[in-house]
Amino acid sequence: MIGVRRRSLALCLSVGLSIPPMLAFAANSAPTIDTQARNAIIIDFETGAVLLNKNADQVMPPASMSKIMTAYVVYDALKKGKLSLDDILPVSEKAWRTGGSKMFVPFPGRVKVEDLIRGMIVQSGNDACIVLAEGIAGSEEAFVEQMNEKAKELGLTNSHFANVTGLPDPDEHMTARDLATLARHLITDFPEYYHYDSEKEFTFNKIRQGNRNPLLYKDLGADGLKTGHTDEAGFGLTGSAIRDGRRVIMVLSGMDKSNIRAQESERLLDWAFREFNDYRLFKKGDIIDQADVWLGADPKVPVTTARDVVVTLPRAARRSMKVVAHYDHPAKAPVAQGTILGTLTVGADGVDPVEFPLVAAQPVAKLGPLGRVAVAAGYLLWGNR
Repeated sequence: MIGVRRRSLALCLSVGLSIPPMLAFAANSAPTIDTQARNAIIIDFETGAVLLNKNADQVMPPASMSKIMTAYVVYDALKKGKLSLDDILPVSEKAWRTGGSKMFVPFPGRVKVEDLIRGMIVQSGNDACIVLAEGIAGSEEAFVEQMNEKAKELGLTNSHFANVTGLPDPDEHMTARDLATLARHLITDFPEYYHYDSEKEFTFNKIRQGNRNPLLYKDLGADGLKTGHTDEAGFGLTGSAIRDGRRVIMVLSGMDKSNIRAQESERLLDWAFREFNDYRLFKKGDIIDQADVWLGADPKVPVTTARDVVVTLPRAARRSMKVVAHYDHPAKAPVAQGTILGTLTVGADGVDPVEFPLVAAQPVAKLGPLGRVAVAAGYLLWGNR
């Protein structure tokens, strides 16, 4: 009988271009750390590995961190050509009267879209959000419908939006995990607009305001995304930072004071970079192994992966990393290029394994009639040796 074949592979680590696969690598018995945040999650941007999870799936009020979704829908409209950075949008009385943080739009008046984006991101202006929503969708309510539709598309399964500002509403909720997922999508999908998140200040209508993200003012590699605060939500932060080419995303919520938010975010960010690392094992298209082919013109076919093989591990677990190729049975000819033939499993002591599909790197034709007869005769005479 033809059985399962497993092959351990010797590795030579190499550096290649990265892509952001949505494969989560959940650490088990990995380094741990406590936090004063009520809800927290830290993920590796490229691999999706969860480095810290504290009530990450608990529904919570997002406060102004929900403006990340408002920004996502705005950027989507820009990318689709429905809006331009140079467009001028009218200011409604509703936008002008909206409370909370403001960029101080004039009424009556008109404001350029790019200024409104800076007012929304840098100054956390609730008035800017409403001007953008009304200009794009006709009303805040119609724009909120787009936000909720986009949330479903992005897989934000525990999020619902009731407004574009994050102001308190019983129907407005997210989770830390959904916020991290949303941040990852925004950075991946709109790199041409993400630079607004790193701006430290913006002056509009002769009023200068600084970005509320405390990580931007320190040499930490931080470049976004958004803070939030209401009495119910406490102080929160969705942040991202990149060091030596590696990016992590962090979401914290439910802290009592703004200084605690600043201290915790810096401490946890340093911990995530210090205790974990990405290990790039193979680049997309690298030949990883040779799989057996049954009744093929070639007895073996080279296998590869459709994306870079990158895993996130605790640094202390690197030496125990094991890479194994699994094949349940030989591939049956003909084999088309790209056919899934097996699985590459990467694991280490104390962490859960992560799997990558192994695919045929090239096609293999079927043996001709005489060749198939010879193989069948050999199998009857000698079996599967």
